[in-house]
Amino acid sequence: MRPHVVVVHRWLARYAEYERYLDHALYAVTYVTTEVGVAGVPASAAGIAIVAATDDLPAVADRVKQLAVEHGHPVAIVALKEDDLTVAAQLRAEWDCPGPTPEDLLPFRDKLVMARRVAAAGLAVPDFAPAPDAASVIAFGEARGWPVVVKPRVGSASQSVSIVDGPGAVAGLDLDTDGPFLAQAFDSRAILHVDGHFDGREVECVRVSRYLNTCVGFRTGDVLGSVEVDDAALIATIAAFTRDAMAALTSRPTVFHLEVFAGPEGVAFLEVGARVGGAEIPFLWREVHGHDLMRTGFLLQMDVVPPPPPGDLGAEIGGWLLVPAPEERPCRITGVTSMTGRVPGPYAEGILRPGEVLPAADAYYEHVGGRFRFRGASSAEVAAAIEATARDFRVSAEPV
Repeated sequence: MRPHVVVVHRWLARYAEYERYLDHALYAVTYVTTEVGVAGVPASAAGIAIVAATDDLPAVADRVKQLAVEHGHPVAIVALKEDDLTVAAQLRAEWDCPGPTPEDLLPFRDKLVMARRVAAAGLAVPDFAPAPDAASVIAFGEARGWPVVVKPRVGSASQSVSIVDGPGAVAGLDLDTDGPFLAQAFDSRAILHVDGHFDGREVECVRVSRYLNTCVGFRTGDVLGSVEVDDAALIATIAAFTRDAMAALTSRPTVFHLEVFAGPEGVAFLEVGARVGGAEIPFLWREVHGHDLMRTGFLLQMDVVPPPPPGDLGAEIGGWLLVPAPEERPCRITGVTSMTGRVPGPYAEGILRPGEVLPAADAYYEHVGGRFRFRGASSAEVAAAIEATARDFRVSAEPV
């Protein structure tokens, strides 16, 4: 039998190019995926098992057992989407596979543990506290000031995150779903995201980007964009902060997607994931910078030392834009405007054509009204192209 590798997968688009990371002729690579994600599975897969949700541990565990009957005991179990990381880690422990354990991932998944570790390392973190109930949120706000950010300790894509302006708004919070929760002091500074690879001691490669709008705002209908920073001094400052934050959380080689607050008064930690950034970040790294961070993440989960990154990621600046779904998903697209070929504009886009259905799939930043990627010589040039695209793009849909 060929060695059996299980991949837990939920994307339709090619965020990860699995067949390039592992020879599917030498390995029996099987996939546990969803009805939407199955179209993104390589044709060379040795087997496919369908689940309703890839973060449903009992369901995924059952499918892995079925696949093992046909293909043998798995030698590795890999998942690259943030919500699936813990599932894969728990299954690795069950099947005695190498790679990150649930304990390794805990400080990257539980935001309370995360904040405590980073703060203990002496890095700036906005004030925070557990928020088990409404009274604790009110007490935190009265002590630290309003507004207060209330968010799940374990979650992604800003789901169930609220910005509470005062004690009167606390009654509207649902602290029973998606809990337990964390309260955190609101920081009005710009939010940057930092993506790259930490080798266990140093940051091997890194790109620093500035969000245009916020992930929380995207949940309520705002567009969300990002443009890479071309300020060398700021990049150096953020890279040093990133090294110290990652060292506070792990000594294992790890790909990361870090978010920080930054302004004239310095840098403060927001949160970090032990995975490649979402949205269009994996595509930008491959297409603009010539380095596949997803490959690095894949190999690290197999406990394989990845090849070193290129010494130079290039001077070109990348950026991306997401436009929210025009109707509640699932919805059928009725009209859309292609933006490629415009000047200024994106070099690539992900849009559906009229008649196609935007599914209510779990890969939240994938299944949106429009996805766009940009490249240019400077941050200002890329930001201008993003703003022009956000202004001119149109998409409409009808409920399904």
